[in-house]
Amino acid sequence: MIVFFSDVHANLPALKAFFKEMDTLKPDAIYCLGDLVGYHVWPGEVVDEIRKRQIPTILGNHDEAQLKYIDPTDQSNRGITSRLLSNDQKVYLSRLPRHIKLDFETFSMLLVHGSPRKINEYLKEDHDSDDLKQLFQENDTDIIICGHTHLPYVRHLQTEKGNKIIVNTGSVGRPKDGDYRGSYVVMDVIDGKPKFEVKRFDYDLEKSVQALMESDFDKSYVDVLRQKN
Repeated sequence: MIVFFSDVHANLPALKAFFKEMDTLKPDAIYCLGDLVGYHVWPGEVVDEIRKRQIPTILGNHDEAQLKYIDPTDQSNRGITSRLLSNDQKVYLSRLPRHIKLDFETFSMLLVHGSPRKINEYLKEDHDSDDLKQLFQENDTDIIICGHTHLPYVRHLQTEKGNKIIVNTGSVGRPKDGDYRGSYVVMDVIDGKPKFEVKRFDYDLEKSVQALMESDFDKSYVDVLRQKN
């Protein structure tokens, strides 16, 4: 069993709840698809938790945004996040790869944040089929796993080279699909074939909301966290 997750966005209570679930699930491996930081008050703590567990992680667009010069007086999401990160934590972000390729006995897999083309490209569930087929062909892979949209799904695509699968993990810390609970994806391999399932978990939402309300971040971020079914 392998677990894939993404888009923690500095939401430490959500990440801790996710790890508690992992401690019970005990997967063989865990991969993170980026965006550890942004939109919340715990970017440094999230980075440290990921590093402590030595989780293979790729660079997200919010992580990448921290690698450029930021005015010390910048009051945007990017500026506030920058002041909450240490130099050492920024160095860690700067060393994250953009892609991870995994080869299994019967299939291959490419892990990206947005898409294989661009770190901030949105690959939603209704993305054009012909464009997806081209992505699979250009990257010579059977499965693409992405994040960035905060909208989880598993989509199968029939091509001339057989069945291809695109998976979005959704978001651990900032879902946008009407369900405030964090999401991640589990992969099991059965008879040489990968099977994916989107999972949800609860966390201390009010603790997360309260911290945002007491911070310098835009209070509209609370509305995103509070969404209900």
